[in-house]
Amino acid sequence: MPTNESHSYKPEPENNNKGRLSKLIRRAVRLLIQALMLVVLLFFIILLVYRWAPIPSSAFIFQQNSLANQFPKTYLKAAYEWQDWDGIPAHVALAVVAAEDQRFPQHWGIDIVELKKALAQNSKNKRSRGASTITQQTAKNLFLWNGRSYVRKVIEAAMSLGIEMAWPKKRILEVYLNIAQFGDAIFGIKAASQKLFDKTPEQLTIEEAALLAAVLPRPAVSNVNDPRPELRKRQRWILKQMKQLGGNAYLRKLK
Repeated sequence: MPTNESHSYKPEPENNNKGRLSKLIRRAVRLLIQALMLVVLLFFIILLVYRWAPIPSSAFIFQQNSLANQFPKTYLKAAYEWQDWDGIPAHVALAVVAAEDQRFPQHWGIDIVELKKALAQNSKNKRSRGASTITQQTAKNLFLWNGRSYVRKVIEAAMSLGIEMAWPKKRILEVYLNIAQFGDAIFGIKAASQKLFDKTPEQLTIEEAALLAAVLPRPAVSNVNDPRPELRKRQRWILKQMKQLGGNAYLRKLK
């Protein structure tokens, strides 16, 4: 009499499982690449629009206003108003270049010379030294967030190269002067002139321009109306650098 054979579970071959996993990984990588390409395309579309259009806001201004809405007793709303290049005096632009990025006309968004100096100094001293260019600060202020992290620095560097490809130097400096922070919740040269000196940007003196440029490393805690000795010292250094760069003629190097 024939016996019934038991049907035991037969696991799928290991190769099939590996094949499925490999397909999932390839699909995930493909989707990630497509997403990155979409982000890059969107970034360049925004850059092309902002090459000519006034900048309505920035990431830092948005963050400031978000904090003000959430904690109105602690944070002020951002003071900001766009100022075209023709309304920004040459000595104001020169003061910022002298203070922040004296090789601005030459580099492509990243100053290798200053970066090497910063790495060498930071390896010896506990006090860190920055090497961000005006282009990098523009990328950070316009699109990114505050704080220190390697992830942000890598994104910032990549964005800086994109900005240098899409915008002429004069436009980069114009945007930076409009979105840089010059005081507590004060963004851009127009708001800074009005709030801090009760003037238009065209009325700023060379000394006032140098003082505004001097606060850029620590704008939220620096006060141009009651400057500390170190702020005055930095102002004098900036005025000296402006002369050594050749005065306003230096800006003719900008395209």
